[in-house]
Amino acid sequence: MFGYIAPVLSVLTDEQKQRYRAFYCGVCHALRKRHGQTGRLSLSNDMTFLALLLSSLYEPESENARSRCAIHPVKSHEYFSSPMIDYAADMNALLFFWKCEDQHMDDHSLRGKAGEALFRKSADKVRSLWPEQAKGVEKALKELWEEESSSSPDPDRLCNLSGEMLGSVFVPKPADTWSPVLRSVGNGLGRFIYWMDAWEDYDADIRKGRFNPLKGWHDRPDYEAFCLETLELLVAEATESFEILPLEQDLDLLRNVLYSGVWQRYTLKTKQMRGKEDARGE
Repeated sequence: MFGYIAPVLSVLTDEQKQRYRAFYCGVCHALRKRHGQTGRLSLSNDMTFLALLLSSLYEPESENARSRCAIHPVKSHEYFSSPMIDYAADMNALLFFWKCEDQHMDDHSLRGKAGEALFRKSADKVRSLWPEQAKGVEKALKELWEEESSSSPDPDRLCNLSGEMLGSVFVPKPADTWSPVLRSVGNGLGRFIYWMDAWEDYDADIRKGRFNPLKGWHDRPDYEAFCLETLELLVAEATESFEILPLEQDLDLLRNVLYSGVWQRYTLKTKQMRGKEDARGE
């Protein structure tokens, strides 16, 4: 659920890097302000992208400040604060709670159990502040878990439910004109992330006896090409909808994430796979 929607920092200009860090630190400060120090444990690049996207679209009044923190105790860092950054922080806390619950259900993970306990109060707060979004996330995830545990899980439905979950998060103003387009961006990214996560974790899932939606396709001779083509189709929904939005602020930075950043873990994994093949002399 986390870790895929991030920029390729190496190709950003210094100004773009500073902008991104100011948003990232802004989400971090908003997490502390709204969910306490433990809220910062949930900080992610994924919701920093959401803060950037919503700030570019809605252009809310924003304040900037400088501050030191436990991570940066010596040099102060600039950060932004705005209603859209607060919203992204709330969604970050909510998704982290559900991520921990998922980990606890899958592996009986103590880490997942601890995270679930730490963020339960935050999740309750977000439910009261953003009931429509919270209900959308919870409904999609519970249906997804039910489908995964059924006798014959449908990979397409699983992928679509993941899209519905993230689509709910991308809509801070459900009645707004641009909400259907934002939902489509989130939907495409959610579907892409579900497939990418299944592809990346396939070997570990099978080794540990966990469910993986790609198992039925894994013996295809064109499995890798099939997975890549599917990922390209899924992310295309997000990028096509994204290009409809009337964005100007941070547009190149946002495109960096959507067109390149989301592929970083895929690129790393394929390099590792080729390295293993070369070592075996294949």
